Amino acid sequence: MARPLEAGARLVLASHNQGKLDEIRELLAPWDIHVVSAGDLGLPEPEETEPTFSGNARLKAQAAAGASGLPALADDSGFCVSALGGAPGIYSARWAGPNKDFAAAMRRVHDDAGDAEDRNAHFVSVLCLAWPDGHFEVFEGRVEGIWVWPPRGERGFGYDPMFMPHGEDETYGEMEPARKTATSHRARAFGALVRGCLGPHPKPDQPHPSGG
Repeated sequence: MARPLEAGARLVLASHNQGKLDEIRELLAPWDIHVVSAGDLGLPEPEETEPTFSGNARLKAQAAAGASGLPALADDSGFCVSALGGAPGIYSARWAGPNKDFAAAMRRVHDDAGDAEDRNAHFVSVLCLAWPDGHFEVFEGRVEGIWVWPPRGERGFGYDPMFMPHGEDETYGEMEPARKTATSHRARAFGALVRGCLGPHPKPDQPHPSGG
């Protein structure tokens, strides 16, 4: 049985990515979980040396939990293009370089894929929740779709403007943030985390745990 995360807990998000921080804070708000980022605490970003999303998520979460003495949540996510054999995959952030230039990363996807007819792509998110004593839980979410060129939309972050989920006519870069947050790969991984560690969504007619 998964270990529960209690209401009112402080949680470190093991990321310096503001877009991820905003999404996770919004997702966790109903459970009265207080999220601080690794950047706010001055924690370094560990080198991602594992060959899988789950391995890198665990590495980051355990490093942040050990350094802060608090439970820590890490997300390792990536954009996977079928015509590129699943690349950029775990190297999605590294394709953007040290300056986080995702416009260049998206251009590389387009250039490397060339004239390939296969436009299938998917986003993967793996969340790892770790405690200072070494215990951890892992949850995964995935969304299938296609990649588009040129990128569309100014919303979202990363590869969002070039990914359109199956059944949609907007890219993640065009979607209203609340709609993307509710249906994304990260939301699906979060749903698994909720079922494992947070319990039922607080009902609107119940007092918020913080009293607010």
